[in-house]
Amino acid sequence: MAIHAARFSYQGRIQWGLVSGKRITPLPGEFATTADFVQGHDVGALREFAASNAASRNTLALGEVQILSPVTRNQQFLCQGANYRQHMIESGLDPDAKTYNMIFTKATSCIVPAGSDLVKPARVRFLDYEIELGLILKRDVLAKTVVTDEHLHEFVAGLVIVNDYSARDIQIPETQFYKGKSFRTFGPVGPFLCLLSPQDMKHLGQLQLTLTVNGQVRQKDTTANMVFGPAETLTELSGVQDLFAGDLLSTGTPAGCALSVPSPFKQRMGALLPEATKWAIFNKVQEGRQEYLQVGDVVEARIQSPDGVIDLGVQRNKVVRGT
Repeated sequence: MAIHAARFSYQGRIQWGLVSGKRITPLPGEFATTADFVQGHDVGALREFAASNAASRNTLALGEVQILSPVTRNQQFLCQGANYRQHMIESGLDPDAKTYNMIFTKATSCIVPAGSDLVKPARVRFLDYEIELGLILKRDVLAKTVVTDEHLHEFVAGLVIVNDYSARDIQIPETQFYKGKSFRTFGPVGPFLCLLSPQDMKHLGQLQLTLTVNGQVRQKDTTANMVFGPAETLTELSGVQDLFAGDLLSTGTPAGCALSVPSPFKQRMGALLPEATKWAIFNKVQEGRQEYLQVGDVVEARIQSPDGVIDLGVQRNKVVRGT
């Protein structure tokens, strides 16, 4: 059975603990990074610890502690783009014809706790949301490696919620994925890190993702609709770069983002226009989209399995004005 953990601050000390209901049981030891934590704990041992401390008074109410991001900023923040079938379609792509796995990175300085305010920089006009399932790596991968579903548990330690907030007016016209997605606070992670046993891996293909803005559902899908799964993505990445325990791989977002993408035909026609004209049209279309986030909006993101065995908690971000 999966184990839900959290990184938190209590009375000035940063610790890790096991979450059960609305309480958290601190774990012994100091773990400065996500890598230290996932490499220092076996799910079976944590389950035994939880059982032996079930009646202990050494627990804290979640409301008493400050929940931090379970991913520390020393880890890599890797992302997949356009990786759900309907999101590909709404982006003008054919999921049955796409042969490449879109990969990009976000600055680790954008990582914040799940309950943080989302700061909308003054220069950003089109602020978008993207709920994503994040995978936390279990071990270093320093050479090209074939990862299969059968032994994925050797590479993936657990799961988190990620929101890949994006400034579309920078990402698209400037073709700057990194810059448009890396403003500070644009990468909330958590609240919980769900550590998986080999038996829990079956849930990866059936998790439910839901994102609301001011209580209205904007995104709702399941991980069954991913185009490039975790095993093949890790295999591909291992042939390109080194991966390390504790690194975060965010696996793409479902349909329902605020961004309006023109049809393939209009994209081809737009490519013939002068740059200034093309992007003036883009901006005009986006200005008509009421779905973009505004100051005061509240975004909530949830990921869980249908049976509740995996429940990654709730992210809640209020949009506030930046400079």
